[in-house]
Amino acid sequence: MSDSLATVKNGQLQQNSIQEYLETLPKQTFDKLYTQPATCLAALRLLPPIAKQIVMRLLYTQRPVLKADVEAWCFQEHRSDLRDSLKKLAKMNICTETGSEHLQISRIFQENMHNALVGGGTHASFGKPADTQDKYEVDIPFLDRYASEAWEAVLHYLVGTPTEKRPKAVGRLLVASGLQEQDGRSGATDDERTMITSKGFQFLLLDVNVQVWSLLLQYLELAERQLQMDIVEVLNFLFQVGSLELGQSYSIDPLTDTQKMVLEDLKWFGLFYQRKKKSSRFYPTRMATSLTSGSMIAARKPEEGHGYIIVETNYRIYAYTESPLQIAILSLFVSLQARFQNMVVGLITRDGVRDALAKGITADQIITYLTAHAHPEMRKQSPILPETVVDQIRLWEMERNRLRVSRAYMYNDFPDIQEYKQLSDYAEPFGAILWKNDKKRILVVTEEGHEQVKAFKKRKQAAKGIPGGGGHGRAQASPLTSR
Repeated sequence: MSDSLATVKNGQLQQNSIQEYLETLPKQTFDKLYTQPATCLAALRLLPPIAKQIVMRLLYTQRPVLKADVEAWCFQEHRSDLRDSLKKLAKMNICTETGSEHLQISRIFQENMHNALVGGGTHASFGKPADTQDKYEVDIPFLDRYASEAWEAVLHYLVGTPTEKRPKAVGRLLVASGLQEQDGRSGATDDERTMITSKGFQFLLLDVNVQVWSLLLQYLELAERQLQMDIVEVLNFLFQVGSLELGQSYSIDPLTDTQKMVLEDLKWFGLFYQRKKKSSRFYPTRMATSLTSGSMIAARKPEEGHGYIIVETNYRIYAYTESPLQIAILSLFVSLQARFQNMVVGLITRDGVRDALAKGITADQIITYLTAHAHPEMRKQSPILPETVVDQIRLWEMERNRLRVSRAYMYNDFPDIQEYKQLSDYAEPFGAILWKNDKKRILVVTEEGHEQVKAFKKRKQAAKGIPGGGGHGRAQASPLTSR
């Protein structure tokens, strides 16, 4: 893998879409992006239906169009949708207002969108097919298997059960995305130094297409801010591969050095197949060629016929699966007891759920996962999961969350009851006291109230002529953790 991900730092997974990311880019960046016909076509695919209609109607106009004429293209009840589409087109720098009454399509976008539709211009925007026969040619079923196995290996790495050695940069991207975090346990080995987070478990619940874009968005952030890549070249390459033909090999010669680096990075995630690092050709997989299709933009609900989990009222789970990944995900919160050829048996236990909660996984996420992957037989009943199991999982979470850890300070060694009473009476009205014992003359105050109590104590001691506001034989404050 290239060194382009080697300097990744901790960050957070971006939850926005590729459209929202593009809308944050400046006009100068759009002007460069739209010099590539493939990028213009990808931008059109990302637009909502009404915005697409507006673009296609303005595409062959040579003069600005009256806004009133554009609004007349739809019924009155859809005017708000049209205005929203116009705002989106403006943010994407495709169509902008000229004056207060006219709309103008971007000339750069217009010209290169023409080229995309009619095949005009001299460019390799849609890739350059390899012009020689591949001695090691691969077919579409091979590419599908390769992409599936590569992506599953990434998810295994996320769950903490790596099936094969992945470049360290893959792990760094997962940490930067907030899907994993450093494991603070002493004695953890190199392979155990990261563990899945609550965001990571939520990531597993997403459609694979949304998972891919989530990581790509984080990759874009890192490429621009930390890796000093040209974001225009990175985006143009991603949009280009979205228009490539599945099963066709493409030459790497037209790619820039930055784009070759992106190719090297993303092939570990299953987007590209390259037989060797120095190979002069690459194959885009279905994951890459579908990047700008509708299925890549929004999550799909799990198909009801593909559930595999049965949950019984006695907390026993039967999972009809042979997938090591699905079994590894279950093991995050289920105590597995037996494994057969096409099924595993486990038990939802207090310890298992608490282990998951310790990783930041929530009770709602566990319940959502079990519901989303419930067996078709389970879906015939309402509610899908046994209520006793759902309630117990939530109770275990409440049990864990009932204690709140906060810093506090303990005052003791008061020389007399009078000084203890003065400090206690001062701190109590503004809620600084967490706990006190009058008999033993002990006060525990909040971290926020400590400074005020300490200042009051110093003033009282200064009034008595005690230098330094403390010393031997006076009440002392010690930091501690309260629950």
